[in-house]
Amino acid sequence: MTAFPFTRSDALARLAQFTPRAGSAYGARRNFVSADGDHDDVSRLSAALRRRVIAEDEVVRTVLAAHPFERAEKFIAEVFWRTYWKGWLEARPGLWTQTLGEAALQQANPAIARAASAAIEGRTGIAAFDHWARELAETGYLHNWARMQVASIWTFTLGLPWQLGASWTYDRLIDADPASNTLSWRWVAGLHTAGKAYLADADRIAAMTGNQLHASGLASLASIPQDTPLFPRTPLRNPMTPDPARPTIVLITPEDCSLETELPAINIRAVATTQNIAFCGADRVAQSDALTRAAAHWQCPAIENADDLGTLARAHGCTQIITGFAPVGPVAAALSQLAPALGAQGIALAEHQREWDRLAWPYCTKGFFQLKTRIPDLLRQQGLA
Repeated sequence: MTAFPFTRSDALARLAQFTPRAGSAYGARRNFVSADGDHDDVSRLSAALRRRVIAEDEVVRTVLAAHPFERAEKFIAEVFWRTYWKGWLEARPGLWTQTLGEAALQQANPAIARAASAAIEGRTGIAAFDHWARELAETGYLHNWARMQVASIWTFTLGLPWQLGASWTYDRLIDADPASNTLSWRWVAGLHTAGKAYLADADRIAAMTGNQLHASGLASLASIPQDTPLFPRTPLRNPMTPDPARPTIVLITPEDCSLETELPAINIRAVATTQNIAFCGADRVAQSDALTRAAAHWQCPAIENADDLGTLARAHGCTQIITGFAPVGPVAAALSQLAPALGAQGIALAEHQREWDRLAWPYCTKGFFQLKTRIPDLLRQQGLA
């Protein structure tokens, strides 16, 4: 079993290993950060959850079978933070492309690029920050509390643009998620909740790392950057509903790598992946594992890295391709270009949206508290509580 699992068997093993710690122990220890990379106080399931190698409802069901809700509430709330960020960005999809564009412009500034390179390479002279920059480069992972410190020091002490920092961590993290990454950086910078920034504190860093890491010379004042006006909030996107009567190919993307646990009875003739929707090695591992499982589940051919999905569909007599719902991000952008091309060939591209998202996202339009108060009801609606 790997420390940060990408396959379903490894993810289930990691979940089983972590579940005894998901109750009171998690609530008490979740923000402690080990300088040696031993992150046993957190689940380390984020890379699997990000790709839905296992799903949120599976994790919560397993945890609630071992702990009463009151003891597991902190952990369950953290699972819902991921849902909250996704739902919030779904209502403001333009923010993702806007942030990418701003980061590219900032990188083109030589002075900013030099300072950013020094930070990314761990050459700031701030010991804790430099340690975490190197850990990210070596492992592709940072403890969530460490991510907050990194984002705060980057923005307020080093005075670097938050968008460029968000771009850096998105490119390096094995659990990189457009919504969680982008909006967490905005939150630290004081832009998500207007005027409420997160300021890293040297004493707190020493305390939370068992006096292993130190950070001298930190900013004592959060100078909140100017925000770009937000795009207006838009209605949540309704996916094209799959037609169970149509012969179908299932397309697996890094947005949902366990569709065999979700899709109802349907005429599935093949499962496939396509190379231009896997953006890193972790995506490819997760997709390959999902492809093998799905083909075994539906007893059908598996086609890895299909070059032409239209040709593939016609070869199998299919007029429909089903994939998991793709929230705002590069997979959604790729599918939005693919859908018209398939449609012109008489092939529908449908998306399966999970109940977890469908039920929760309407409560993700404001602050997290709006969603948090609904968690018990949302769990009951899905038979989890």
